[in-house]
Parts: sequence; structure tokens; C-alpha cells
Amino acid sequence: MGFQGLARARELYEGRDQRARELKAEGKKVVGYLCYFAPPEILEAAGCVPYRIRGDVRQPVTRADEYVEPYGCPFVRNTFDLAVKGRYDFLDGVVMSHSCDSVQRMYGIWTHYKPPAFSHMVNVPHTITPASERFFRRELEFFMERVGALAGRPVQTDALRDSIACYNRTRELTRELYALRKADPPLISGTELLEVLIAGSGIPAAEFETLLREVRAEVAARAPRAGAKRARLLFYGCINDDVTLVRLIEECAAQVVMDDTCIGARGMLGTVPDGDDPLGGFVQYYFRGFQCPRTYRGTDLSRFDYVVDAAREYGARGVVLYMLSFCDPHKFDLVDVRRHLEAAGLASLVLEDDYTLANLESMRTRIQAFVEMLA
Repeated sequence: MGFQGLARARELYEGRDQRARELKAEGKKVVGYLCYFAPPEILEAAGCVPYRIRGDVRQPVTRADEYVEPYGCPFVRNTFDLAVKGRYDFLDGVVMSHSCDSVQRMYGIWTHYKPPAFSHMVNVPHTITPASERFFRRELEFFMERVGALAGRPVQTDALRDSIACYNRTRELTRELYALRKADPPLISGTELLEVLIAGSGIPAAEFETLLREVRAEVAARAPRAGAKRARLLFYGCINDDVTLVRLIEECAAQVVMDDTCIGARGMLGTVPDGDDPLGGFVQYYFRGFQCPRTYRGTDLSRFDYVVDAAREYGARGVVLYMLSFCDPHKFDLVDVRRHLEAAGLASLVLEDDYTLANLESMRTRIQAFVEMLA
């Protein structure tokens, strides 16, 4: 019998919420979350199924304009538009966090006009200080109490540790897949890996672990690929929960060998500390360690050293900077990150989108020119 990991990942990716709906039919509580600042490990420890809420670039926003101003984050508006149209009616609850002002604003609108049976907002400070870390830890305690009430029983420490251990195994397996992209050419494409990670965001961690083991075995069994050298790129920027753009880049004689996005390296290439204080581990991993521009880390350009280091480790010669319209956190950093990349000898290309990919062909032309310049 042949390998089935990548085919299963593609099925889950295309099926979007099919597996979550199956689990709901089996009696599981499915809770949608919009950002890692509300750790999915806590939901799993309570016996719930965490489901990362996705937008859909193929679906134009038609109903959200009745409730939301048009100049807000297009991704957040798209998710709410899908909710208004009933796409997320299978969810037993919705959890958001103050990842940015657009999400915080959307939480109030969503819970007012499309109220779920359960909802919770995790407040997240914007600066890293001992006081803000204590505040965030207390917010996680509130979150865990609310989730326990939803589940009908308190979240037990042992269950939380087991959940953390399972998620850490998925991150370890993901790191192994990333390592296979260091080869030239990579054994797994950026498109394939992003498809796997998006698929895994909508299923229980234990199922994701099994999927990753199957994918790792399948990819590791591949023979080294031959062919002409292709430009090696790092993909940086806003949330990207659709493979279309990465696929387009790889159609333009390039390879996306590394990324810095939240459904990717930001959330998957670390480890939650496994000690006597699980919530303290979440503070260290998701708050202090999570490299999201919504958290202020000073004005020194050295805050982007990790991007340069990742590009060099994976042999990337250029960086694609993906920006969503009205994404203030990423756009405030755009000039600084470009300067730091330039100083490190890395070329960069800015691609701006309104979460519709309507300008895909003009992007293709610019990507091709960028790749030719690198050559």
C-alpha cells in the first residue's frame, strides 16, 4: 500500500470543516478560535475540538458590509461574512483574542449579531513586561475556567500537560518537515507543507500527529529531485490560510523554502515548556516568544534578526513580504523589515492583497521579474 499522507492532507484542506462536522455529529464540542493567543491546548484538555477559523478567498464579502465598515482587515471581514452566511453554524463556541484591534472589534460585532452558544475574548497586552506577563497568565486562567464550564468539568492539570505534550509532538514533526526543505531542491514544496499545516488546524492534535507522521514518511522516501536551480525564497507577512499564492510563487521558477507566518513557522517551530506551571509555559511560548508584530518589541531593527537567520539557514536569497490591506501591525513594520533585509543582503518583494487574490496575474508578473532579478 502506498503513502497516503499528502493525499489525506489535501482532502482535509479542500474539505475545510468536514472532519469537524463529523466529530460534532459524534457528540464532540467544536470550538472555533481565531488566533494562537487563545491556546488550543486548553480546548483539547477540556475535551473540545479546536477548529481554527479560516476565511475563504474564493467567497466575495457580500453580507458583512451590512455590519462592518469596509476599511477594516479584509481577512477578519471575510470570516465574519462567512459566519453571517451560516458557514460556521456547526461551531459550539467562538474564541477570539486581542491579536489586533480588528479582531477585538469583530468579537463584539460577531457575538452581537451572530451570537454563538459560547464565546470568550482573551485580552492580550501589547508590550512584554513582568506585569503584562502576569496579566496574560491571569487571562489564561479565566479562559480555562470558561472552557471548563463549557465542558461541564474543570480542566485538569494532567489533561493540560497531556495536551501540551501532544501539541509539542506535532511541532517536532513539523520541524522535521521544515528541515527537509533545506535540501536543494527541497523534498517537500512550500505549497505541500502549507496545505498540511492548514489541514491540521481543523482536526484534533492526535489526528494531526498521525497525519504528520504519514507525511514525514512519504516525503522522506522521495528520491532527491533533479532539475534546474530555482530561486529560494522566504515568505513573510500576514495570515495566509490558502495555498494559492504560495503555489503561484512556486510556478514562477521559485521555491518557498521557509516562511514567517502564523500558520507556519511562527506557531510551529518552537516548544511549549513542559513543567509544573503549564500556564506559565503558554506565557513564555505564545506571548513572549510568538514573533507577531502586534506585540511591541522596541524600535531596534535587531528584532528582525530571526528572519535573516531563517533565510540564511534555509538558503533563501530573497523574501516575499505579503501584506493585507489595513493590516496595521504588519504595515507599521514593513519599512523597517525591508531595511534590515537589505542590510543583510536579502532582496525583498512586497505583495499587497485585499484577501481576494483578484490581482493574481499582476502578482505573477511581479514575482517573475523578482525571480529573474535574483538569477
